[in-house]
Amino acid sequence: MLPGISISTAIAEKESIYEILQENGLPLGIFPKGVKEFSFDGKTGRFSVFLNQSCDAKYETELHYNANITGTIGFAQIEDLSGISAQELFLWFPVKGIRVDVPSSGLIYFDVGVVRKQYSLSLFETPRDCVAALRENEIKLLGETVFSRSLRNVVILYQKDRQILEDTCTVLVSKSLA
Repeated sequence: MLPGISISTAIAEKESIYEILQENGLPLGIFPKGVKEFSFDGKTGRFSVFLNQSCDAKYETELHYNANITGTIGFAQIEDLSGISAQELFLWFPVKGIRVDVPSSGLIYFDVGVVRKQYSLSLFETPRDCVAALRENEIKLLGETVFSRSLRNVVILYQKDRQILEDTCTVLVSKSLA
């Protein structure tokens, strides 16, 4: 066991990932609804969470969840995290860790590399619905590139016709500035 960290010794077959989060001082809503299976090593805290598909959930900002999320659970924190990204404006940053501040402060921090994003802990009290997501680097369709500035407005850009590409980019920029 890691020094200074209390890790649940729950067996994944008997408990849900949400119960393991709660036992380790983490809110249930860190992971969205739709966890189809997970593995958890109670000795090391290493876990893998498998969702039905990549998806997005709306909190104060939008979070993107890959179909496979891994990390290490410790008391009130997750380290070595992969598979979650946080949106800031039009940029996506990989979340490398999550830490709950002193519970009475009501704050949770997401380490996105360059900064720590601070959110209200209450946003993560319950698992959120997660909407299927298409990301630029995940999908190629018959010579078409799927590109998404806002994951709610997926636009297919035809690589063969430069004018369609330029017109679509102009519309995206206009909508984002409005």
